[in-house]
Amino acid sequence: MSCHLLPVDSPQVPAQPHAERRMPDVEPIPFAGLRLVHAALRRDLTRLPNALRLLQPGDEAAAQALQRHWDFMTAMLTCHHEQQDTRLWPLLRRFAPELRLLLNWLEADHHNLDHSFTRVTTLVRIATRDPASAWPVAYAVEELAARLETHLRIEERQLLPRMAGIFPAGSRIGTLPELLDLLRAADGPASSDALVWLLDGVDEGQIDRLLADCDDATARHWPHWRATYARCSEQLWGRGC
Repeated sequence: MSCHLLPVDSPQVPAQPHAERRMPDVEPIPFAGLRLVHAALRRDLTRLPNALRLLQPGDEAAAQALQRHWDFMTAMLTCHHEQQDTRLWPLLRRFAPELRLLLNWLEADHHNLDHSFTRVTTLVRIATRDPASAWPVAYAVEELAARLETHLRIEERQLLPRMAGIFPAGSRIGTLPELLDLLRAADGPASSDALVWLLDGVDEGQIDRLLADCDDATARHWPHWRATYARCSEQLWGRGC
């Protein structure tokens, strides 16, 4: 399921299970990885419908950029669901058995959402090939965004507060470093692409804090990855978006 957001080569960070930390005394921000995925999905599902409506016949560069971005976003969602279902939910079922009914519902809803995204992926492919059909596809994306929002709110309001009382301070569960490590080990989106996507639009001070949690190689390559992402995303959202 290899998926790349950036259409140009960028430095790849090798998997380093015991990589030296930039700031060993800094604890990872609790559940930052989970929260950043949620925020990035909301952000892009809000602006993708407008990008679809602005597609012009013959603008193949914009159409390809939109399709590439959609494919990346759906791949990130799939990885997010897989990591929750196979890694996080089993831990919670063990240490918080009272959450089992909620976790069962969330896991089942993951499958329903994945099917919905697959259906809309087919529509997006049609729209990027035939911009005349883009408007109804944009409405389908908006409906999907509303559907996903319900799921995200349940996780954030009913699950994350409980997780804070289950996992000790300093745990890597759900953090950004854990997410990047899992992506490096999986056949999914590149961790470099994931990082720039997740931090798109995040406050600069918060970015510095998040990068302080990551390994040295990630921090070194961040400026290059960010600049490349900015050039590519300009095709979709325009300068400064």
